[in-house]
Amino acid sequence: MANLKITLVRSLNSCKKDQIATANSLGLNKTNSVTIQPDNEATKGKIRKIAHLVKVEEA
Repeated sequence: MANLKITLVRSLNSCKKDQIATANSLGLNKTNSVTIQPDNEATKGKIRKIAHLVKVEEA
């Protein structure tokens, strides 16, 4: 099964509370933090919600 490498490239300051909660649920707390998540529909939905804040690569 494929995995996604997700990097938080923009700050969470001045973001909506639900966007901050989504980033935290992915394990992204600080700028430039990286997490590996499975490539499934739940993860893709979270990425769509904060797409302007993250960079996604296949791992």
